[in-house]
Amino acid sequence: MSVYVDDAVVLWRGQRWAHLMADTLEELHAFAARLGIPRRAFQNKTSGAHYDVPAPLREQAIALGAVPISRHRDRELVRAIIRRAKAQGRGESP
Repeated sequence: MSVYVDDAVVLWRGQRWAHLMADTLEELHAFAARLGIPRRAFQNKTSGAHYDVPAPLREQAIALGAVPISRHRDRELVRAIIRRAKAQGRGESP
């Protein structure tokens, strides 16, 4: 089981943001808590269950063991992770 963080690609409010995703929701919530992200920040959407993290927090996530993934280099892996996140967002089994 793994937690993943993609490239910090979205520019919003003057910062680059990334997505924190995981193989299971339990892992995702536990890891977010370790980063100090409040549960209210959880995005439970059909677009994919995730937390948004600013670039500096992305680096901290990697230091704590999150697997960095690139939407440019790891396309197949990213697609698989997003499929799981979408299923989680719909309440399905990944």
